[in-house]
Amino acid sequence: MEAAASPTFRPTFQQALGHGLYLGALSAVASVTTGVIATIFWPGPDSPPLWSWVVLVLAPLLLGTAVGIMTGRRTGVEVVAGGLRTSSLLGDDEAPWSRVVDLRAERRGRRNVVSVYLDSGDSVQLQAPYSGGLFAADPQFELKVFALSHLWRSHRFGGLPG
Repeated sequence: MEAAASPTFRPTFQQALGHGLYLGALSAVASVTTGVIATIFWPGPDSPPLWSWVVLVLAPLLLGTAVGIMTGRRTGVEVVAGGLRTSSLLGDDEAPWSRVVDLRAERRGRRNVVSVYLDSGDSVQLQAPYSGGLFAADPQFELKVFALSHLWRSHRFGGLPG
């Protein structure tokens, strides 16, 4: 008998795209600012050609979007038999079920996130699922929180078969 696949929660494509657009917009602002400063100190009477300004805006925007989509889909939470395994760009971490005291949805800033409270008193904000406005909206956020809560309660109070 094959074991069931571990449930995994990752940012949606829309959330990853929104994060990428945000990173790209910040990069484009930095790029244009650098271009303006370079224009001030440009030797000679001619200013940079128009196409260079288009490149300074579009290249970082497209690159940031691509990076946001690729990295956004790599972060998330995997529910394994031993607990919650989080993955992010900065590294992976695991919270064993025996250390998890509470798991709940909370409002942090403009987002609804899932926080895990550990027996040490620390709380950990999960990378996914989350929901917010505009690109950060996740229409299935409540279902994902319910699934996480159900899995935690099953492990904590009764265990899962297998």
